[in-house]
Amino acid sequence: MLNDLKFFVYGTLKPEEVNYERYCAGKVVASQRAIAMGLLFALPMGFPAMIPGDQPVHGFLLTFSDPTILPTFDQLEGYRGGDRPERVNLYNRIQIEVFQSDGLSLGLAWAYLMTLEQVQQFGGELLQDGCWTSI
Repeated sequence: MLNDLKFFVYGTLKPEEVNYERYCAGKVVASQRAIAMGLLFALPMGFPAMIPGDQPVHGFLLTFSDPTILPTFDQLEGYRGGDRPERVNLYNRIQIEVFQSDGLSLGLAWAYLMTLEQVQQFGGELLQDGCWTSI
């Protein structure tokens, strides 16, 4: 439990979405609905992007016991690391606070966020309700 990896997912890695079966099924040791604060955008490519903000973004807190999931997720999300500024990431992996629907903190979890500039370049559309689905 101490070395478990926790991820806040709000897009294609959520249960019932396209990448859950391939990347998460059989590897998740715990899953629960969760909220993180930010702004959520639908991108024309068919997946969402979250940026820092003050609105609730609805997703899931997924817990994994196998640390080898981290490089797999980094590759999926286009994260190449932050050690050199000249590297361009599609998403940046950062730790954010995650909450239950009643506002109780669930602690920190990894999440993949874009920058506002990237969202604007891609023509992202703000999702006022903070919910994304591929359906």
